[in-house]
Amino acid sequence: MSKTRRLIHEELTYSDAKNKETNILQKLSYPTQQAQFFTLLQSKCSWIRVIVAHHLNLPSANSCQVADVSEWLHGSFNVCIPVTILGWNQKQQLGDRVLVRFPLPYRIGENSRPGNSDEKVRCEAGTYAWLEENCPEIPIPRLYGFAMATGETFTRIENLPILTRWMRRLHHRILLLLGCSTPSRYIRHQRKIELPGGQLNVGYLVIEYIEETRGKMLSSTWSLNRDDVKLRTNLFQDLSRIYLSLYRTPLPRIGSFVIENDGFTRLKNRPLSLGIQDLENECIPTDMPRDYTYSTVDSYVVDTLFLHDSRIRHQPNAINDLADYIYQTSSLTTMRAIFPLFFRRDLRRGPFIFSLTDLHQSNIFVDENWNITSLVDLEWACSLPVEMIQPPYWLTNTAVDQIVSSEYNKIRLEFMSALTTEESSASYTPCEDFPVLLKLSQIMSAAWDQGTFWYSLALSSPTGLFAIFDKELQPKFIDKCPDHDAFHEIMPWYWAHDIVAIVTRKIADKKAYDIQLRNEFE
Repeated sequence: MSKTRRLIHEELTYSDAKNKETNILQKLSYPTQQAQFFTLLQSKCSWIRVIVAHHLNLPSANSCQVADVSEWLHGSFNVCIPVTILGWNQKQQLGDRVLVRFPLPYRIGENSRPGNSDEKVRCEAGTYAWLEENCPEIPIPRLYGFAMATGETFTRIENLPILTRWMRRLHHRILLLLGCSTPSRYIRHQRKIELPGGQLNVGYLVIEYIEETRGKMLSSTWSLNRDDVKLRTNLFQDLSRIYLSLYRTPLPRIGSFVIENDGFTRLKNRPLSLGIQDLENECIPTDMPRDYTYSTVDSYVVDTLFLHDSRIRHQPNAINDLADYIYQTSSLTTMRAIFPLFFRRDLRRGPFIFSLTDLHQSNIFVDENWNITSLVDLEWACSLPVEMIQPPYWLTNTAVDQIVSSEYNKIRLEFMSALTTEESSASYTPCEDFPVLLKLSQIMSAAWDQGTFWYSLALSSPTGLFAIFDKELQPKFIDKCPDHDAFHEIMPWYWAHDIVAIVTRKIADKKAYDIQLRNEFE
């Protein structure tokens, strides 16, 4: 079957598609939905100019030039539209461009779970606000404002009209004098004029554009230069400083920050991750309410394992056959049983540490010497158990299920050396709330030795979990057990009460999926 079909970033043949672990039928719909959404945004250029002028406090929207669609920046979950500001005399950045960043509703479950787009925008804005307040040394773009699909609009306090700005600052000082908590820099600031072409009911963020003069994506030079020790040293030094800056502020719960309508930043959203909204986009239940946070490691791990269970139950091509069903359910049953062995009891109630879970090479901007100049795309950030804070998985340039432990450990030790050096430097001040001996480097090293690194990595990867379990977790328990043949005969029966009914349904699901997939390529 020679016909190919287009996905967002690649062409796919049937022979490739039938072996994919992800739901290709779902992905085949993305190009059409992308074209429709981009056409909608193109028709709202006047609206885009007005909202940018509003958030930047510009006298006229005529000074805003929206880039042609060929210049738009889009990844898997967002599209960013560059807007150039002419004669921007009061600018607070080096360049003359900003980005209007929209979540892609067809990629984050907006249709199946309305409100997901706004949740993503609020959490991303909450990340900006929290980092600005607690980790000002971490280089990030300036957030100028954001809005919800439901109409609530927020602007950075420096760009408010002068009278409003001074009143807000006075209010801020009074709260400080009274010993009260203070709101973020982002204030509810509704537009007072009718928008040309009507309101576009979609959330967005207005963010500083990082020009090439400030840095380039690490991904543009990573593959070519990742063996350069000097460049890696600079990168690891700056990454270590970022890790330690985040580590300095312990948090009481596992969750994501949001900016609420009163302007306050609060840790009260579920720990929003790529995995959660990716599952919800495929109508796979997550049973994780938006306003739910976790106070213990145990409860978070159990609910995250449920996401893996739910994928097997509801993704039409989650299993290939009976043998694959037995293999996957055996692994998940064991993952439930062994997780207490990978997390320290004295840390089960914290501390929890804010983590930039989407910190990959394309979201790190560096100069020619690989000094970090900015972090971008602050989506999917949340507080996590401290033992889940680990070096980036991509250090050996492989997917999570293809990492070779011995190769990864060599470069991991290099990163840990940089972290330990920064941790010991005079410029690093540890948090007073942490025990003296609770150093991040010690926790990370112990997590590697114990296998917590691999358990956490498996937990975060729906399709990578099983390979990681096979290669890195299960061998820790069966090295001294030569007769382990009964494992797959026994373990699946403990995964669910109705495993026979489930496997019967799943085999039928896969058969129907295969027929439909074949039809798509005929």
